Amino acid sequence: MSSRTVVGAARTRPCTVIVCRGCCCGNSRKHPGTDHQWQLDRLRAAAAESGGRLVVRTTDCLGPCGQANVIVVQPSAEGRLGGGRATWIGWALDDDCTSDILRWAVDGGPGVTDPPATLELQFIAAPGEARARTRGRGRNRARR
Repeated sequence: MSSRTVVGAARTRPCTVIVCRGCCCGNSRKHPGTDHQWQLDRLRAAAAESGGRLVVRTTDCLGPCGQANVIVVQPSAEGRLGGGRATWIGWALDDDCTSDILRWAVDGGPGVTDPPATLELQFIAAPGEARARTRGRGRNRARR
């Protein structure tokens, strides 16, 4: 059994919620029934109240525009040590989804606690994973 030493900032890294606000995510023309600013304000308020256990960041386009709004939940240092990996969530458009993301992230997120079952239904593959699966199928077909 090997022991791991976590150094520097990684030792105390909180669970991080990355909110896509690129070309389609956060776009009221694409999703007119969603209050995108309210969602972001709600996530940021929860981070401010979390005592440092949760950080919210925004980013430009993450890629899977057909599954907008996209949010990525990255594990904390504790979650990483527990085997947690970044989890991509698609169609994050309503209050229930936002509540599920917040509950999971504040409780520890990936590698620390299981996500709500309803949120798992919205998990999507990261763009690189999706491309790798597609390429693999294409090669297998060509070999036959």
